[in-house]
Amino acid sequence: MKALHVLAFVLLVVGGLNWGLMAFGYNLVSMLVGAWPAVEKIVYVLVGLSAVYFAVTHKSDCKMCSPGMTA
Repeated sequence: MKALHVLAFVLLVVGGLNWGLMAFGYNLVSMLVGAWPAVEKIVYVLVGLSAVYFAVTHKSDCKMCSPGMTA
């Protein structure tokens, strides 16, 4: 399960960086796998699935969000 968590985190970082770079006209995913549009689409799907995974499992995984914790 930890490997899935780490993979999802890495994909979310890639997705976040890509969104940030898009503001300046760069597409990180396209730059990395631009020659293969099918692979680019798969990366986007995996980034989206990672976001869903984190949204569903975040509260149980996050130490700051656990009951009894105060920020």
